[in-house]
Amino acid sequence: MLKNAFLTLVALVIAIGGGGGSVWYALKVQDGVGAIRIGQWTAFPYIGTPAADPYSKARVAREGVLALGQAEGLSFVAERDSGGEPLKRECAYKIEGGFPTARFWTLYAADRSLGVVETGKPRPAALQSYQVLREPDNSVIISVGGRPAPGNWLLSNGAGTMYFVLTFYDTPIASSTGLSDVTLPQILKVGCNA
Repeated sequence: MLKNAFLTLVALVIAIGGGGGSVWYALKVQDGVGAIRIGQWTAFPYIGTPAADPYSKARVAREGVLALGQAEGLSFVAERDSGGEPLKRECAYKIEGGFPTARFWTLYAADRSLGVVETGKPRPAALQSYQVLREPDNSVIISVGGRPAPGNWLLSNGAGTMYFVLTFYDTPIASSTGLSDVTLPQILKVGCNA
C-alpha cells in the first residue's frame, strides 16, 4: 500500500514537473511553435491574430507585450550572430544588408525579457528607418557596440546575453504570402572585449 502511494506520488511529480518544464521551455525558446526563421532572425507571424496557436497566446500573456496584428507589422528577434554564436553585450557587431519594404522599422538591443538594454548613457537605445544613413544600393550598415563608430551606431555596453529586435510596421511581409522572398540583414561579429 505504501509502495503504491509512493509510486503514484513519484508519477505525479514527474508528470507535473515535466509538463511545467516543457511548457516553460516552449515559451522561452525563440524557435517555438508557430515560428518562422529567416537567417538568424525569428518571428511569430500569427501571434497577434485569431489564428495564433496556444503557445503564442501564452507567450503574449506571460511577457505582457502588445502583439502587432497581421496588418500592423511583424517583429523579428535574433539571439545569435551569422556564425551561430550567442549575442553578447560585451561584443561588437555589424548588422548589414537590405531591409524589406516597410513604412517604418525600428531596431534595438534587448535583454532577456526583450526590453531595451539599459546603457546608462544619454543616447537613444534604438535606431529607426528615418534616421539611418543608407548605402548607394539602399542597404544599411549598423555598428553595434560600446565604442562610437562612424555612420549608423547603436550603443550596447555591459556584459551578458543580448538580443536584437527588428520590427517592421505597415509592411507586406506581415502577410503569410509576403514571407517567401524576404531577406534580412546579417549580424557579423567584429570582436569582443577581453
